[in-house]
Amino acid sequence: MRIAYFDCFSGVSGDMVLGALIDAGADFDALKKILSTVPLSGYELSAEKVLKNGIGGTRLKVKTSGNQNERHLSDIISLISTSSISEKAKQWAGDIFRLIAGVEAGIHGKKTEEIHFHEIGAVDSIIDIAGACAALDMMGIGAVHCSRINVGGGFVKTGHGTLPVPAPATAKLLAGVPVYSSGIEAELATPTGAAIMKYFAKSFGPLPDMTVRSVGYGAGMKDLPVANLLRVYIGEDEMREGYDRILSLETNIDDMNPEFYQHVCERLFEAGALDVFTTAIIMKKGRPGTQLTVLAREERREALTEIIFAETTTAGIRAGRLERTVLDREMRRVATRFGEIPVKVLSRGGRVVSVSPEYEECRKIAKERQVPLKEVYDEAKKTAAALSAE
Repeated sequence: MRIAYFDCFSGVSGDMVLGALIDAGADFDALKKILSTVPLSGYELSAEKVLKNGIGGTRLKVKTSGNQNERHLSDIISLISTSSISEKAKQWAGDIFRLIAGVEAGIHGKKTEEIHFHEIGAVDSIIDIAGACAALDMMGIGAVHCSRINVGGGFVKTGHGTLPVPAPATAKLLAGVPVYSSGIEAELATPTGAAIMKYFAKSFGPLPDMTVRSVGYGAGMKDLPVANLLRVYIGEDEMREGYDRILSLETNIDDMNPEFYQHVCERLFEAGALDVFTTAIIMKKGRPGTQLTVLAREERREALTEIIFAETTTAGIRAGRLERTVLDREMRRVATRFGEIPVKVLSRGGRVVSVSPEYEECRKIAKERQVPLKEVYDEAKKTAAALSAE
């Protein structure tokens, strides 16, 4: 499987992502042609080679003329949906904007549909996100991985005034993502860059096992003590397609209040665990006990270990690496008589195995519409199954 690894040693932004992919081999002329079908006017797209601290990279430029409109989420989704971008890339781009809208809504205490985007709704941000999605699809990238993200520091001027770095939207988007600051007083991670990485990245940490085919650099606009570049490695995953590597953390406990397990599990999931479960066991001297098992990515090991030691009575934790067989997962939004509902589609070798509507969204709609939950769930499942069969 072809994979991409983004090395965010100098942060990440939407234009740097697209610039890095072009530098690594994405066909700029083909991208430009596809992006021209997004019904936006008053801009000119170009890509040029530049040097940053002696390292060459591609600088993507979206030169705009006239005032930039503020747009609602529905406006942006409509623009993208009417373009000639592939259906997969349209879905990705729409999901990323929905992710940003949800974060903005939480920050400003509004409903998602009420949010109007300032910088994010501008032409350049739409091109950056739609272009990155189109490029990843064109290059046949099956999985994205990412390093820890350097967020920078200081303050930045936005449509909402002067804000601390990382900006509130960026900080919330990066919840659960390993970040750091090298002390540079600049906004290194932007909301668009953070959203793209949060949406696509299967893991955050060191360079994964891969055979590198190309390396690209996307240039930012800043002149910094370190090169303002985003590096991307494009290559082949050494893991067979359909397989994955994860970490297992286990500990045996026989002296803890069992009422605490719910709290422990919730904290572990919030910290990025893939799964948490308990097993009843018999320990030495015939004492009944509980085995706590946590499955996670390698980069979450330290954070999860700290929680286990802090929240349980254990004195030690076993760790092991596992290989698991996984189905391909894709989130889709299906149109039903109750509105759009996100559905998880599981497939293997291109064949759909199962579809599962998102329970919480179905539950929310059922409460709002005052209809049975199973009616909403079954409607979403039936609609998704019909679309998958086409």
